[in-house]
Amino acid sequence: MNKRSVLKQGLLCIVTVFLSIKCKDAKTNTKEVKATVLEEKEEINISEVLLKDMPDGTIVPEGMVWINGAEFLQGAVPQDKGTMEHEKPAHKVAVNGFFMSITEVTNDQFAKFVKETNYITVAERAIDWEDMKKQLPEGTPKPHDSILQPGALIFKKAKSSLPNLYDFSQWWKWTIGANWKHPNGPKSSIKGKGNYPVVQIAYEDALAYCEWEGTRLPTEAEWELAARGENVESIYFWGDDTSNLNKKANTWEGEFPIKNTLQDGYELRAPVKSYPPNSYGLYDMAGNVWEWTSDWYNTNYYKEQSAANTTIYNPQGASTSYVPNNPYAKEKVLKGGSFLCSESYCASYRVSARMGSSLDSSLEHLGFRTVVSLNNTKK
Repeated sequence: MNKRSVLKQGLLCIVTVFLSIKCKDAKTNTKEVKATVLEEKEEINISEVLLKDMPDGTIVPEGMVWINGAEFLQGAVPQDKGTMEHEKPAHKVAVNGFFMSITEVTNDQFAKFVKETNYITVAERAIDWEDMKKQLPEGTPKPHDSILQPGALIFKKAKSSLPNLYDFSQWWKWTIGANWKHPNGPKSSIKGKGNYPVVQIAYEDALAYCEWEGTRLPTEAEWELAARGENVESIYFWGDDTSNLNKKANTWEGEFPIKNTLQDGYELRAPVKSYPPNSYGLYDMAGNVWEWTSDWYNTNYYKEQSAANTTIYNPQGASTSYVPNNPYAKEKVLKGGSFLCSESYCASYRVSARMGSSLDSSLEHLGFRTVVSLNNTKK
């Protein structure tokens, strides 16, 4: 399930429906780092360099837990029949221990950041057509000024069964005035929902929050290690059984995208901590809202790393983004699935599930959580 750029999808669903639409690269201060590969000929003993346990006397950042460092196989597990090609093959990685926030960043937490910094999210900013058209196929016509207004994508149900579930425009609606404060459109509100995960957050917005807080986004490998917990070889963070899925995660039950039977109690987002945590005490590592990671989304990355037959130490992911059906794409990896994930559609609440999303995408089922490296903990 590959989402399109929030703004370009909304505009160009009107302008030209056949385009696979992505977005401009957001400005960040982060450096794109190629994965570090430990080759056998280097004779590096991973057990000597890998940080597994939290050192004695370490101060745990508020709202976070320590994730033990480990070597593991990142990617699809053999018994998972629902895997997609970009999740395979599993490849060997080694990840140092780190701290991760126990929940997704909430509306209250993001509101505090905005209040202290006067930050304006991507979905709230005026649109510069001259800048946008540089990222689109030559000759793309300019939409009417009434359309070129700040907004984001919100989910809409279909009225009848859809024979083609590859056309995401059938259930996404570009809505002027949708943003983190109005996640389902200008008439919606987050009042009384301070403990819900903040959504309609573009990659640049997540980075700005992290810089303010003194944290960062997790790498894809860190996210997967943390999500697996003690179930390192399971399809889901709780094991392989989906018979009680509605008690484990906020997902879509029923026929997607027509009817949600609400067996898990929620139609859209749920408050954080509404479902049991994994063995590390992390909540919503399956379902509720997708979460940004710092890795570029590249469909070839897993195959390349597996073919190298090496262990990647603290992998930072691919050095560039690559989406074969769209040369304009600049996407980052999302993990965890959301309340829109259905067993019959994408089942992306599986630990190995991944998706790419353009950097300026703001969606009502996309948020983030943060991590801290040991050497960056506040004393």
